[in-house]
Amino acid sequence: MIASLTGRVEAREEGSCVIDVGGVGYLVHASTRTIAALPAPPALARLFVDTQVREDAILLYGFADQAERAWFRLLTTVQGVGPKVALSVLSALGPAELAAAIARGDRAMLTRAEGVGQRLAVRLLTELGERAGALRALPGTVPALPQADAAGAEADAVSALVNLGYRRPEALAAVAQAATWLGGEAPLDALLRAALRELGQRNAG
Repeated sequence: MIASLTGRVEAREEGSCVIDVGGVGYLVHASTRTIAALPAPPALARLFVDTQVREDAILLYGFADQAERAWFRLLTTVQGVGPKVALSVLSALGPAELAAAIARGDRAMLTRAEGVGQRLAVRLLTELGERAGALRALPGTVPALPQADAAGAEADAVSALVNLGYRRPEALAAVAQAATWLGGEAPLDALLRAALRELGQRNAG
């Protein structure tokens, strides 16, 4: 099985690319995020690969990093999610965003992906939510939520949101996501703005 490819980028198209390795061009299907991360031809690039063998074809799926590949493999274990839908999900949501959506039970976030309706979003949340242990072991999972007695800007942001009337679980999730976007040293005002934006998007969905 092919686990990775390192070679010259020969072509980039929507949903796929061609990587030339020693004069052999490999057609690799990939998310829009991975395609966008590739350098322009004819630069060298490396892709992590998931190889799927069918009776009539050998298909290669490429990923910019191992986190995306791990999520692709997990997504395709869900009933009704084939490689095409899995790549669509990963095109709409990065690994950290996907982990956050599952942790929060956020259907609206999942339905951003083409081909994912309300019913499939519920199935994704149900089946992947039941595998919480496996999700925590995957690369790209959301960082631990700040605890109630934690020090620093994150704890202060959670308290501020609770004082504004938000429930503590949703405040914790929003601040954790904001900290993921901004980094661990973000000041309180930046955390609050990002967390409020996240809460607004969720409530709008």
